[in-house]
Amino acid sequence: MNSELLKRLSVASAAVAAFAMLVSGCGATNNGEATNDAKVGAAEPASGFESDYQGQYSMPDPDKAYNNPQDSDNIKDGGELHMATTYTPNWNSFSVEGNTGYMSELWSWYMPSLVKFDLKGNMTWNKDYITDAKVTNENPLTVTYTINDKANWNDGTPIDWTAFKSTWEVMNGSNPAYNPPSTDGYSSVKSVEQGANAKQAVVTFASPYYPWQSVFTGLYPPQATDPKVFTEGWIDNPHSDEWGAGPFTVQKADKDGATFVRNSKWWGATPKLEKITYKYMEDTAMLNAFKNGEIDSVSFSNANSLKTVRGRKDSQIRLGYGLQTNVYVFNGSSGPLKDVNVRKALNQAYDRETMNKIHFQGLNWTPEDAGSEVFPIFQKGYEDNRPEAAKKLDVEGAKKTLESAGYKMGDDGYFAKDGKTLDVRFTYFGDSATTTAIAKAYQQMMKAAGIKITLDNKDNSKWADTMNNHDYDVTTMAWQANSPWGQLNMTQLYGSKSESNFSFVGSDEIDKLAKVPGTIENQDEAVKAANKAEKAALELYGTMPMDVPAGFYAVTKGLANWGPAGFTSTDPTLVGWQK
Repeated sequence: MNSELLKRLSVASAAVAAFAMLVSGCGATNNGEATNDAKVGAAEPASGFESDYQGQYSMPDPDKAYNNPQDSDNIKDGGELHMATTYTPNWNSFSVEGNTGYMSELWSWYMPSLVKFDLKGNMTWNKDYITDAKVTNENPLTVTYTINDKANWNDGTPIDWTAFKSTWEVMNGSNPAYNPPSTDGYSSVKSVEQGANAKQAVVTFASPYYPWQSVFTGLYPPQATDPKVFTEGWIDNPHSDEWGAGPFTVQKADKDGATFVRNSKWWGATPKLEKITYKYMEDTAMLNAFKNGEIDSVSFSNANSLKTVRGRKDSQIRLGYGLQTNVYVFNGSSGPLKDVNVRKALNQAYDRETMNKIHFQGLNWTPEDAGSEVFPIFQKGYEDNRPEAAKKLDVEGAKKTLESAGYKMGDDGYFAKDGKTLDVRFTYFGDSATTTAIAKAYQQMMKAAGIKITLDNKDNSKWADTMNNHDYDVTTMAWQANSPWGQLNMTQLYGSKSESNFSFVGSDEIDKLAKVPGTIENQDEAVKAANKAEKAALELYGTMPMDVPAGFYAVTKGLANWGPAGFTSTDPTLVGWQK
């Protein structure tokens, strides 16, 4: 399904990591039958493999884009795009509840995105919104932004310096009535004032924050700063007619899906597409919808799903490294998981090699083990930040860890303490056979170490509420890197007071280490500081990288500028159908 590899689209801030449900693949497992049993053939074209390609899919080149990149002149004017996604009720992508990869994708069509990235993460300003941005004082660090004269919110209100001020106010953490997913960067700003005119915003930092370009990459409408509106006013309501400001506008939105059409008030280049329609679907429904020609894109990491989508003749298969890392989350506020020794034992008993075989069965997908939740494995400076005990299977070590914490093995083969069996609930979502297989395999792995796992399966539609209500012991999810500035996500993911820390474990030491990268101007040195902070955070076993999923897209043939492409920003005006 489409959460398998989230597209590179705008979010509230490029320095804010969006989270998503982990979906292991749509459809059934392939029971050991390799879908592509021929020898590796030709290298993958930029537009992907044709559906009748018979060779095995080789590992993609992380330095290439596989999104069928096309210039405007090569894209048809008009046409529709039919998509599927997972329901997220809160349309406010600046709030912790709305900070999902699904919502960031929807927002990208109709809300401001101030920056663009190329394949390797080099940034430029989006001239439709920002015509100039530069440091105008070094001490204190002061940045002056010049806003496009034509830029307006859909209600006619000019996008001006007040949009920068409202964004700062809702995101800086000084008012507890707001619930941003991260305050990093914004909390370092001292003031936002008008410059030479209303179309100029002057941002002064109380303390330097680097890269300063990462702070204001999206804008929150000043018309919507009432705290109740911020936290509750976007539920099932995109507010497109008044607060939208993008190439498209939301024509319709309900609990079944959303429809976007060209925005008549848009001042930039006319979008190639006339209409985009999203439907909210469960995993298997998405796969079948693509097979039947009802939607134009579906993503997956399952060999049998690949076989299914290849049955549609007018399709292309695009495979590339993505920016998503699947992770385990251990709820440190829940029952026995309050004990770090229990969390450590769960990691020691985890058989990564076996799980990878289950997850990527039948696919020629062999990346190195994921060792970071914020840096893709192909990014410069990436390190494996996991503690040694989480890098290898050690069932006996897990038992010893539990025994040292006062647990004793019972006659039933499970550890117990104070007369209570060590019973941990594993929550997973959707009807994918692979997801179910992963859950059952996890249960068996932990049983070997004397840990009882109770499986808790929920519909995809329950995912957002489950995560926001913290209704899990152990679950899987995914973090989406939205920029090469992953070093700035340390506090968001691991901060002891962060609303995006779904493990609820942290420490003062980690909080201090997490703030260091943003004080370093040199990117390479900032990444080193982030690695140090993440190593300390993962030692608490509140979360752990699981794997890097295969980024398979199946798309209707000819879809342009859509698919795996490194850090490349998807330009909503250039998604369309190749001539």
